[in-house]
Amino acid sequence: MTVCSPYNRRSLFAMALALPVGAPACAGQPVGDEGPNPAACVAISVDADRLACYDAAMKRGTPDTTAADRAAIDARATKQVIQQYERLELETLPAKERTRRVVSDLFRKEGGTVFDDRIANAGKGSMLDSRWELAKDSKLGVFNFRAYKPVYLLPAFWTSNTNEVPTSSNPTKVPAERQPLKALETKFQLSFKTKVVENLFGDNGDVWAAYTQSSRWQVYNGEESRPFRETNYEPEVMLVFRNNYALGDWHGRLFGIGVNHQSNGRADPISRSWNRVVANIGLDREDWAVTIRPWWRIPDGRNEDENPGIEDYIGRGDITLVRRWNEHEFALMGRHSLRTGEHSRGAVQFDWGFPVSRALRGHVQVFDGYGESLIDYNHRAWYLGLGISLLEWY
Repeated sequence: MTVCSPYNRRSLFAMALALPVGAPACAGQPVGDEGPNPAACVAISVDADRLACYDAAMKRGTPDTTAADRAAIDARATKQVIQQYERLELETLPAKERTRRVVSDLFRKEGGTVFDDRIANAGKGSMLDSRWELAKDSKLGVFNFRAYKPVYLLPAFWTSNTNEVPTSSNPTKVPAERQPLKALETKFQLSFKTKVVENLFGDNGDVWAAYTQSSRWQVYNGEESRPFRETNYEPEVMLVFRNNYALGDWHGRLFGIGVNHQSNGRADPISRSWNRVVANIGLDREDWAVTIRPWWRIPDGRNEDENPGIEDYIGRGDITLVRRWNEHEFALMGRHSLRTGEHSRGAVQFDWGFPVSRALRGHVQVFDGYGESLIDYNHRAWYLGLGISLLEWY
């Protein structure tokens, strides 16, 4: 067994190592079989992409998440036994030695033992870990651009109900003039995130900054000079913590809290924007992942509010379920106002990414409900999109 860090109670450490714990390799230790020359990966400047290139060149297998979870559970149990033994040992010591030991423990640095390392590597290689660098050995440092939401181009994006006179719930916002629109347009989305602070609290707590932009382009509307009908800009900042708990077969991997701004960057009367505090709870299992995001709107002034009651249309939270299967990826998102009666509204979106060729993936998107975009936050319709994707959720 490879020992990464010493434990300061040698006899207890030796006793604990005798327990059947499946320890993962130490950070920095080579993993994987010999493979082809990975020289082509050297030119890649983004650390995360370069690491993925090396993994492919070296034919590195998928990390054994089950083993990492089992090792974390065993390590936590072993650490509790050791701590209990230490408390019992402390009670048998003379008062002077007991005081010295307590004072010494107050200034002892937490972490650094093989048990702490195993606990901190719970979930290594899981779906959520692959996107958020949750496990200790998955950390790649700061300012590396990573995938966030899916990146796609849908040349065909069709709606059942065009919104030619978008209106706001604010009575001071005069309705815009009618916009002659085609039911068929093009939609595309760009999204990325980067870590700006790593391990804010010991070996946990990362600060991420993210940006998402989605556009609806009336490219087939030559009569109106092919305008961009609507573009939504969504910057956000999130503090993300690694979790380690189980709910049946599901494993709680992350909890995040952040501030989110979304707007369409347009002038009245079709200006739309809002700010939210968003929580993020993530769980996964094998090829499944689910994220639960309740949010709370940061109120605007009564007269300045461009879309009052937007949360009664777009909702007060969403749930996204993702399934990977044979190189296909399915994602189902649902959101709701969490109200009853006439204020019971929301939306459902289904995305399917599938392989077309070695370097190309197809993408199908179906949406039904309110708020497909900010300009349509109080407009209900269903949409069907067909195109290609560069990045899916996982």
